[in-house]
Amino acid sequence: MGFSKGNRMTRNVVKLAGLGMAALMAAPALAAPAVPNPGNNAWMMTATLLVLMMIIPGLMLFYGGLTRSKNMLSTMTQIGATASLAMLIWVMWGFSLAFGDTTYEGTLGLFVSGGSYFLAGTDMDSTAATFSDEVISKYVFISFQMTFAAITAALILGATAERMKFSAVMMFVPIWLTIVYFPIAHMVWAEGGLLFEDGALDFAGGTVVHINAGISGLVLAYLLGKRRGWPNEPMPPHSLTLTMVGTGLLWVGWFGFNAGSALEADGSAGLAMINTFVATAAGALTWMVVERAMGHKGSALGFCSGVIAGLVAVTPAAGNSGPFGAILLGILSSVVCYFFVAKVKAKFGYDDSLDAFGIHGVGGIVGAIGTGIVYQPFLGGPGDGEVALGAQVWIQTFSVLVTIGWAGIGTLLAGFLVKATIGLRVHEEDEVNGLDISEHGERAYN
Repeated sequence: MGFSKGNRMTRNVVKLAGLGMAALMAAPALAAPAVPNPGNNAWMMTATLLVLMMIIPGLMLFYGGLTRSKNMLSTMTQIGATASLAMLIWVMWGFSLAFGDTTYEGTLGLFVSGGSYFLAGTDMDSTAATFSDEVISKYVFISFQMTFAAITAALILGATAERMKFSAVMMFVPIWLTIVYFPIAHMVWAEGGLLFEDGALDFAGGTVVHINAGISGLVLAYLLGKRRGWPNEPMPPHSLTLTMVGTGLLWVGWFGFNAGSALEADGSAGLAMINTFVATAAGALTWMVVERAMGHKGSALGFCSGVIAGLVAVTPAAGNSGPFGAILLGILSSVVCYFFVAKVKAKFGYDDSLDAFGIHGVGGIVGAIGTGIVYQPFLGGPGDGEVALGAQVWIQTFSVLVTIGWAGIGTLLAGFLVKATIGLRVHEEDEVNGLDISEHGERAYN
């Protein structure tokens, strides 16, 4: 999401207000204020709305359809409320910690930025730098990044569905965003960040979004414990139709996620766009082929799972790979994710309800490390060849390890804090009756 190393830099335009004509004539070398490029600005506004569509209604329908009918509204409400809360926190202190105008000196600056909270000093004339001499509106950049924070927090809920209290979700999200998401976003995408300075490649969020959410979901699922009756009782999705609709909305919205991370309507966005097509198509078909190879029928659920696996894997490589490298990532991610969902989860007995870890966490790891390979020019990637294949793969692996460690420890702390105060899980009777009724007093279907 940014330069080839994933950098996201913002800047305020120097205003000339208060300078009279005489002062301007006396200082001919003074640069004129930067003006947002209308085309880039319009594209980034569109991309931001596409990412919002991924959450509401895309992720709502995708996750909601995968649950049992008695928990559908609860799942959708948790996603909507989490995204809304994340948006408010983002403008209050999240943007400052992740991409603030001031970078702290020393070790602290590797993990967070500084600057004005509550967007102080930002107005409609403020701009954010892109990756050329162009700028876009800073409000647009803030909004775009805001949707990333919102969807990452919402993705975690796929691992905790059907048993986590609504109040616990609302307490967990602010803590988790502050100690986990904002520092990781800064480390990977901000100038001065630990992994940015190390040369990590993450075009649109393989580490920041998918590994982060997947690992956090796995930890939180362990803290919550298994759903009542799992895995002995069958718990099939109540509406694969809605899950298919949600899958389609996620795929379309993902173009804003990936191509929007170029920050301009340019060739890099075009590369991210075609990669988002072909990696996803490869992932969808591969999952169904693997199902057949394992003695099952190619399923609608398999198609949906493969779509998401391909999308997740190509996210860090969207602008860092050629189309055929993206296809390879989609295929590999789908195979690996299938085995984690179908085999590994049962073997280790963790109840990742909707496979947030199995697809987002595992697919993110495959994509993040694989980006170091497909980035190379001899494989059709856009790299300049200055960093050797082995060196870049190590950098990618290190970024994955840091993200896993930070997300795991941070989620453990946030989860224990919530569990020790208000509790994480609904009462057994409420779980049996369904969270729609017990938590919200409503039913999805009458």
